[in-house]
Amino acid sequence: MERSNKSAREIFEDVWANPNRAPFGFGTKLAIVNVDPQKSYTRPDLFPKTAYITDPLQIRHIDRISWEARRKNLPVVWTHVAYMENAADAGVWGTRTNTPDSLQNIKRGSQRSEFDDRLRIDSAVDAVYVKQMPSAFHDTPLNSFLNWHRVDTVVVTGGSTSGCVRATAVDSLSHGYRTIVPIECVADKHESYHFANLTDLHLKYADVVSVDAVLAWISAYEGDR
Repeated sequence: MERSNKSAREIFEDVWANPNRAPFGFGTKLAIVNVDPQKSYTRPDLFPKTAYITDPLQIRHIDRISWEARRKNLPVVWTHVAYMENAADAGVWGTRTNTPDSLQNIKRGSQRSEFDDRLRIDSAVDAVYVKQMPSAFHDTPLNSFLNWHRVDTVVVTGGSTSGCVRATAVDSLSHGYRTIVPIECVADKHESYHFANLTDLHLKYADVVSVDAVLAWISAYEGDR
């Protein structure tokens, strides 16, 4: 095992700057999959023990790429976690702690389960899924939805980078999708987890790119052919 005195951020920056790292690249049609941009994780003013901010413009960036994708008739997906009153659907994931801030205590219909108010979600055309486990693919219709829309590229946003974003990106690759993670659109509670997982994602499972790269691709998209 290689050892280093560099920080997780420095290691990521070295990996990200490597010109010899071959990208998966964008394919012919993308979908935006926004993983859990809900108040429990995006509003530290309301929930300081569970929410986090990495890029201060994260929500604005997520909203913009989702808006631009929707304008081009590209699929947009939103997920959030929420559980039954008795948390019976949280499984073993909900057994580690049991405080008011614990995962399994994000109840259906609660403020913690609500999407961030700054997001423009169009329920008439966007897919909105409640999920119970880390990956947006697990026990949701996501893969069928993407297949129906003939998507070959999945852009993953949201949080946390080390948790549900990573799990979704790994499952995305495992399902055969080119997977893109715009760095300004993901966040975590600590920069060490954030950058360590971005490094691993970029090396193995996804292309970590700028949000401008996603916007440029959407702008150039001319529809199904």
